[in-house]
Amino acid sequence: MPASLKHTLIVMPAFNEEASVEHVVREVLTALPGVTCLVVDDGSTDATAELARSAGAVVAQLPFNLGVGGAMRTGFKYALENGFHNVVQVDADGQHDPVEVAKILNGLDSADLVLGARFAGQGQYTARGPRRWAMVVLARLLSRTARVKLTDTTSGFRASGPRAVRLFAEHYPAEYLGDTIESLVIAARAQCVIAQVPVSMRPRAGGVPSHNPIKSAVFLARVGMAVVFAFIRPQVILHERRPLTDKVDS
Repeated sequence: MPASLKHTLIVMPAFNEEASVEHVVREVLTALPGVTCLVVDDGSTDATAELARSAGAVVAQLPFNLGVGGAMRTGFKYALENGFHNVVQVDADGQHDPVEVAKILNGLDSADLVLGARFAGQGQYTARGPRRWAMVVLARLLSRTARVKLTDTTSGFRASGPRAVRLFAEHYPAEYLGDTIESLVIAARAQCVIAQVPVSMRPRAGGVPSHNPIKSAVFLARVGMAVVFAFIRPQVILHERRPLTDKVDS
């Protein structure tokens, strides 16, 4: 079994994803032989947990809906307690292609947190209106914070190495957009090395999109609040910095 998969935990937050979760779990386990897939059932009221378990996933069931941030913190804690070095977030709706996980994991050779970027020259994913404006502004702001050019700071397709796993197991934010925007700021201020690799996104395999045109109009205001919360949160200091020449056993 490749070391990159043996020591990697796929974490899949899922809220009422019975239409897609079984297929996505099977696809992950087929594309990544030997990997462990943890589905965090975030208070679903449908058959999400049962279908994920029948497909071969380990399932953690939360008693009520915490949001993606709360589900991911559960995943990071599970990884830390069970000896996994790396965590890769994969959505349960089928938009993230498991074949691209290897590419993101490879980025951990020189970074602590690697984003799968939708706007980095690969694929045809597009965003319009307020969502696109917010993404552009966020990319510019957070690129300065992370000291590296980032084009897709709201991507949930990302890999965390050992330092980031330890950090996020205790400090992963559960607030709205905390799992994307605020977590990046926390990692950057903790001196984690952040990078991105281009990926392609696919249409949802099932379920209902989390944003519609009306919600997108509110997105700008919520993004602003998320940025404020991110920068007023106390800085977390890790005890050691990653050496620039260090190689992570991913």
